[in-house]
Amino acid sequence: MLCDSDHVGPIAPVTAPSQPASRAQTPRPDVSAVCPGAPHPASPPVLVQGDLCPQDVRCSAWRRGVPGRELVSRDQSEITEDFRALKKTAEDMNLFHTNHLFFLLLLAHILVMESAAWLIVSYFGNGWVPTLLTAFVLATSQAQAGWLQHDYGHLSVYKKSGWNHVVHKFVIGHLKARCPGVAGTAALVWVTFVLLRHKTQHRSCWGGASANWWNHRHFQHHAKPNVFHKDPDVKMLHVFVLGESQPLEYGRKKLKYLPYNHQHEYFFLIGPPLLIPMYFQYQIIMTMVMRRDWVDLAWAISYYVRFFSTYVPFYGILGALLFLNFIRFLESHWFVWVTQMNHIVMEIDLDHHRDWFSSQLAATCNVEQSFFNDWFSGHLNFQIEHHLFPTMPRHNLRKIAPLVKSLCAKHGIQYQEKPLLRALLDIIGSLKKSGQLWLDAYLHK
Repeated sequence: MLCDSDHVGPIAPVTAPSQPASRAQTPRPDVSAVCPGAPHPASPPVLVQGDLCPQDVRCSAWRRGVPGRELVSRDQSEITEDFRALKKTAEDMNLFHTNHLFFLLLLAHILVMESAAWLIVSYFGNGWVPTLLTAFVLATSQAQAGWLQHDYGHLSVYKKSGWNHVVHKFVIGHLKARCPGVAGTAALVWVTFVLLRHKTQHRSCWGGASANWWNHRHFQHHAKPNVFHKDPDVKMLHVFVLGESQPLEYGRKKLKYLPYNHQHEYFFLIGPPLLIPMYFQYQIIMTMVMRRDWVDLAWAISYYVRFFSTYVPFYGILGALLFLNFIRFLESHWFVWVTQMNHIVMEIDLDHHRDWFSSQLAATCNVEQSFFNDWFSGHLNFQIEHHLFPTMPRHNLRKIAPLVKSLCAKHGIQYQEKPLLRALLDIIGSLKKSGQLWLDAYLHK
């Protein structure tokens, strides 16, 4: 879905004591949101993955004038303690240990598809049929590279964070760089022009770049999934209204930027087709150029050089640009449908300051396990487990799932799991429901 991140900057460190020392030495994303106006301690608290966010407790307590711990209900305390025990069990089962052959095979099958695409046009020529076939193969390799960079971005492959960061930059920058196509090239020229004219005004207000841009956005999402003003993935730029509270608010305030009662229809026109080819390309180029992140820009250029040196001989410069945009168009559909089937259908609201376990379950759902579903979604069909244990290698998510289900049953928390087709259809149903809520409020029903 269309999303935005207004501020891109450094992430506060957080470490997990149970993780290897090499990981603890590297800054981790802070999964708490600082309360504006609240008094800050001399040194920020260290948040263990899965703990109740201490900043939220302190902020709420400060507003009410009572000690933070008194706000944590007995049920939340029990859930938090049970989740700590579950995490310890996962560690004892070695579920945070990586099968390096698994990730090597993932990388290998991406490289095979990249090679197969070149062989198709080399052998069969640049006719419509081989071109379409090549585009689908490359879109598939790009989607799979997207899931793979996600693994390295979460530091879930190597014990040493530095190796994860290096490979992450290689995969997201060189293997699947969102390099500029026709629209992206125009955006690059425009951004460069703006930078040259206003570099003194804007130098400090932009941060992040390809890998850094992704990390910042994604860590915010994991910290507070589906929480307005905290999760950039639900900031819709007035294009869509989500959940129940937002459409009611827009309707009562008579806000009508678009006919939201038809958003489940225009979603097909501006959601999956345009997110990667237009919006993400523009935003990534903006951050790389305006922050002058030359390392990430060099990785992206390496992809650009590789792609055009491979396909310009077959299609020419303009043809290669159009070919690249068509690949991005196909990949964008894949990306949007998979990433939204786990979240957009769930609760989307302001922060309720729940414990870690409950907040992740309220915002995520799973898709049934199968070999195809695992491959197609990059194991994001285990979205619940991934959100609970972001650094767990994806091949182990299915092993922890039964224990997560048991914990949900113990505390009466709903664990949602559905077939793939049902999950995809629910995206449209959710948009339609939110659009109808907006219309009813807009018309005073």
